[in-house]
Amino acid sequence: MGTCIIFCAAEFDALLQPIRRADHVIAADGGVRHTEKLGIVPDEILGDFDSLGYTPAGANVFPVEKDDTDAMLAVRRGLSLGFREFLLYGSLDGPRLDHTVANFQTLQFLADRGAFGILAGINTLAAVVKNGSLSFPAGCSGTVSVFCMGADAHGVTLRGLYYPLENGTLTAGFPLGVSNHFTREEAEIAVKNGSLLILWERKDGLPRRVV
Repeated sequence: MGTCIIFCAAEFDALLQPIRRADHVIAADGGVRHTEKLGIVPDEILGDFDSLGYTPAGANVFPVEKDDTDAMLAVRRGLSLGFREFLLYGSLDGPRLDHTVANFQTLQFLADRGAFGILAGINTLAAVVKNGSLSFPAGCSGTVSVFCMGADAHGVTLRGLYYPLENGTLTAGFPLGVSNHFTREEAEIAVKNGSLLILWERKDGLPRRVV
């Protein structure tokens, strides 16, 4: 199956990879501006459209007073269609920090359901891995930070990074994993029990998830 590609309202520079036939594209509220600019016709448009300021034709409209963010609405829709891989453009560099934090929690929502998502901003990518690992190819050279999400993360291993760790523990109360660096060697970030929020530079591209 392809990837559920969601365009949110915040900024980003360009697509990380071409959109494939098997992918499903959702424009969430202000994300419509991005699909229009890129000349992409989304498979679905949804949201409450308080950010966009108007309701596009054929959109699935939700009330402003709701529990889900527009990004979460799109994620729920993708899950209902059977997608397990998600890529959310315009999900990091918006004017509201609270929505960025909400998107981190949306990554955890996906991980809790056995799915996987990546947030794409202007300079940064973010993902949550639960009871698994991400591997990065040789050649990566930017910074990477690793944070515990929720309860303590046990069996944390960082290989191929400037500051390695073997079978360690990260907690939500101390940022031990901030400001690490790739070393141009193949790298792995793994956790045996728990969830990790990982942020790295966009120039280092997309990792491979190992469950």
